[in-house]
Amino acid sequence: MKRKASSFLYTALLVVILVTIVFVVNQLHAAAELLDSLLPYAGVVFLLLSTALLLALLYKAIRFFSVPKAPEMPEQESSKGMESYCSYLAGRLPTHSMHPDGAKQQRDLRWVRTNLKFLEVDSLNITKQIATRNFFVGAFAQNTSYGTTTSLWNNIKVIWGIYTIHNREQHLGEFINLVRSVYDCLPLSDFRKEELPAHIKPIIQSSFSNTLSSLLPGGNLLTPFFLNLFLAGSTNTYITCLAGIIATHHCQAMTEKEKKEIVQQSMFEASFMLKEIIKECNPILSVTISKAVKNAGMDSLDTIPQPSAGSGITQDIVSHLASSLKQIIRENIVTKE
Repeated sequence: MKRKASSFLYTALLVVILVTIVFVVNQLHAAAELLDSLLPYAGVVFLLLSTALLLALLYKAIRFFSVPKAPEMPEQESSKGMESYCSYLAGRLPTHSMHPDGAKQQRDLRWVRTNLKFLEVDSLNITKQIATRNFFVGAFAQNTSYGTTTSLWNNIKVIWGIYTIHNREQHLGEFINLVRSVYDCLPLSDFRKEELPAHIKPIIQSSFSNTLSSLLPGGNLLTPFFLNLFLAGSTNTYITCLAGIIATHHCQAMTEKEKKEIVQQSMFEASFMLKEIIKECNPILSVTISKAVKNAGMDSLDTIPQPSAGSGITQDIVSHLASSLKQIIRENIVTKE
């Protein structure tokens, strides 16, 4: 079945390419005849220029979609092909502005390692910045098409930002391979129940922080609502942190040994980055929701009618309680601010 589907797709692609070529040639020929009727040799010049532009477009497309040929990655630093792979990386890596030997012409292994350390800092900063955005996307837009689309787009932006930092020239095919490698390393891409506890642990630890209970308004009544927001935001953030760190390690790997250790090392680093982000985001989210809950309570109390001349004692008591509660809520908001 898979072979038949692949054969059909390739055949359909060839047909589309053939029809496109025939259409373009026909249109160019018609335009050239029209120009020839207006001015001698104008059609020939037009065809030459059009052909040159199409060839230039084809060349650019091949370079953009192709995957650059790289030497085989050595098993370890002492392997035979390390020197050639180091030279390949030195030619592809952009020189970081803070590199102490950035202007050096002979770039050995030490130069490459130093450059990668500076690039790693920039990659982690990009990851943390976008993962912080995804915390609030996950908390407020969970289980919605907007939230899912935005989170996915932000994860792709993280990987693209890290890829461009580590490559002087970008190639779409190479970027797609990087995205595929990152996705294969993420939890649930290949469901393995034995790996879930390791991924869930940092999310739970960050969400159930010691300061969380003191920030929750309304006591235990609102605790499930708040924890739902924190868990959704933390999960979203963890996935983004993991994607960014895995992409960084893939771009920085210089040996096969380093490549094999990417997942475990990335999970360890992602848990620490997650805790830092949650520590910054929890107070913001808590205070924001607290104010929203209190303001919503005041709006609800405003709908209670004031006592009139003909109202009974029950209406007087309800109105008095509503007025007292509004005053208490207003004082609490001022105190929090």
